[in-house]
Amino acid sequence: MSNKEYYQNEVIPRLIETFSYKNRLQVPKLEKIVVNMGLGEAIQNIKILDSAKQELAEITGQAPVITRAKKSVAAFKVREGMPIGCMVTLRRRRMYEFFDKLVNFALPRVRDFRGISGKAFDGKGNYTLGIKEQIIFPEIDYDKIETFKGMNITIVTTAKSNEEGKTLLKLMGMPFRN
Repeated sequence: MSNKEYYQNEVIPRLIETFSYKNRLQVPKLEKIVVNMGLGEAIQNIKILDSAKQELAEITGQAPVITRAKKSVAAFKVREGMPIGCMVTLRRRRMYEFFDKLVNFALPRVRDFRGISGKAFDGKGNYTLGIKEQIIFPEIDYDKIETFKGMNITIVTTAKSNEEGKTLLKLMGMPFRN
């Protein structure tokens, strides 16, 4: 059973039962997942950006977009328009596949993993997760890595509150700390 089928057959009825929604369309769902790699080192070494772009494409199955600096910051030697990272926005099938991979394969491979914090919600039911190393994903070949790159993963839901968002993600299999 795919993650989307699981959501429709298992999660929706449990959420309706928990929050007593009157309509199936009120039930919160995953809207998109944004994976972002901010690379400050790309200012000195532009090759880091190419490897990050390629790794992000392997992890998500979608070509990333290069992000550029919005403002010049002299203290960081950053000019407006300089490439400083890359990001991918996943929706529909790819989003569910990535979520499944994140929850079932990547997160359990984190060293000393005891679950993720339940406090990283933004007040509107969206969750942001920071990952320190990209090697937790099975697609990344450990031998080909020059530097460890972290990433931010933002899971955007249609939930109205943090409680609804957390319940949705917990039912979808997200391993929150107790």
